[in-house]
Amino acid sequence: MKHLVDELLDVARSTPDVVALRWFGGRDGGRVREEVTFGALAERVERTAAGLRAQGMEPGDRVLFSIRPRPEGVVLCLAVLRAGGAVVFVDPGSTPELFAARIAAAAPRWAATEALLYAASSGPLRGIARSRGLLLPDYGRLPVRHLYTGRWLPGVPRGAHRVVRLGRAVPGTARASAGAAEADREALVVFTSGTTSDPKAVVHTARTLGGMLDLFAQVGDLKPAQRAHTDQMFLGLPAIIAGGTWEIPAKAPKDAPQAFARGVAGADSSFLVPADVTALLDVLEAGSGTGSAASAAGPAVLAVGAAPVTVALLERGRRVLPGTRWLAVYGATEILPAAVTDADEKIAAAAAGDLVGRPLGGIGVRIDTAAARDAGDPADTTDSGDPGDEREVGELVLTGPSLMAGYLADLDAGGPRAVEHRTGDLAYQDAEGRIVLVGRNRDMIIRGTVNIYPGLFEPRLRELPGVANAVLVGVPVPDGDERVVLVVTAEGVTAAGATAAGGTRDADAAPVVRAGTELARAVAGQVAQVLDHGALPDLVVEATHVPVAGRSRKPDRRALVSLVSSLTGTVRA
Repeated sequence: MKHLVDELLDVARSTPDVVALRWFGGRDGGRVREEVTFGALAERVERTAAGLRAQGMEPGDRVLFSIRPRPEGVVLCLAVLRAGGAVVFVDPGSTPELFAARIAAAAPRWAATEALLYAASSGPLRGIARSRGLLLPDYGRLPVRHLYTGRWLPGVPRGAHRVVRLGRAVPGTARASAGAAEADREALVVFTSGTTSDPKAVVHTARTLGGMLDLFAQVGDLKPAQRAHTDQMFLGLPAIIAGGTWEIPAKAPKDAPQAFARGVAGADSSFLVPADVTALLDVLEAGSGTGSAASAAGPAVLAVGAAPVTVALLERGRRVLPGTRWLAVYGATEILPAAVTDADEKIAAAAAGDLVGRPLGGIGVRIDTAAARDAGDPADTTDSGDPGDEREVGELVLTGPSLMAGYLADLDAGGPRAVEHRTGDLAYQDAEGRIVLVGRNRDMIIRGTVNIYPGLFEPRLRELPGVANAVLVGVPVPDGDERVVLVVTAEGVTAAGATAAGGTRDADAAPVVRAGTELARAVAGQVAQVLDHGALPDLVVEATHVPVAGRSRKPDRRALVSLVSSLTGTVRA
């Protein structure tokens, strides 16, 4: 297979003067700050890759990458891959302990960071960042080779290389197309969850990353000369490889929805997470002044994914932007994308479960019914409920060209490559081969694009002063996102409802749940010290006891979700 940079070079040779990247900026986000043609992009990538090699980058080197989508960052990302390195995404907003654990696990030799982030983590802006709750690690002290984008700022370590100068220092040198060995080399590492003792990261190779981009090209039906307006790399890169233009908004859609609404109008395609869709629709409806923006312009195709996509969100999207074709994309960091469906199909099938669509070309599907039975929840292991479909429900297991190589810790320990991904979703395939989800085989909360596994964090929460039990639950909201609620009980109260005085409560009775108690306030002030910021709760409440269910007498998370829904100010989907 061709390396994705080789594919880019092929496009550049045939259409060197076509705009590949268009970056917006300005005070209102509506001004084009920079345009890069395919010819210039290919040359900058080759020159920057040559500069990296001249500075000592070797095949297999890992590069900690903390640069927002913009041309300079896109060039560097592609150049790292071209030079044989691997891009490592680590959230700088995690707790210092978890960040340190992830760095130790990834063992990067390089860090590529915006000058502003260096300044905010170790320079004069550090105090401002901390006052806003950002406990950023001191990037400048990391024992790695440093690369930075943007103008130099205080905090950028001595000896750091400015990315634009790398591309000027060494002439580009042609390289042969990637062979099988290079295609199977590590290319992308994404930390998804985990604790300080067990940070979890997904590893993709150049081959599986290429498979991912090919599958996204299927989703958007991308063609030459099309405009893809998005801040998401997984649509932007396939768009330029297809010969189109990747338009990069000045800020993330949720941070500047008005600017995004202007930019995406009339585009051929876009990709958004559900929370960004809500922000976009809010702006469009508010601008109409009538609660409906039927006259507003949107992209021809808008794909929504990276989190559950609800029928309610798609119905609203169709109402506000009826001229846009709405798609729901299903997948996971381990294998993305896997299936797609459009709004009409998903809405029509709502009664049968959560339709996520037909598997994309090359994706293999297996339904493991034994795993569902082992989960021990009879309600989730019956047949599909569709009178015309007698297939049993089981755990959804996927394979395909975008399947990860494996998890970082396993691969670094010499373990075998992944051969399939167990999604944890309970599902069935209908008579047309479409995948329908009916539940989960394990506890997980999805907020934004972050998967939160309560079992990883609850032990640390139970160690906080005054806390006997702690349970994290996700309360669904109409756009498919979830609000994270931490339910705690005071010392002396067990999951079954026993009290320190030796009395008992009825364990099957509904607990009393309250927000704003002394314990809830105290815990809310301490959670940032023990949780990755991506798992921080939106609300902390105190319960008289934690209800339990099943033979294992585990916390009844469904009951807790029902109890706390009214306290979050949301309406359950």
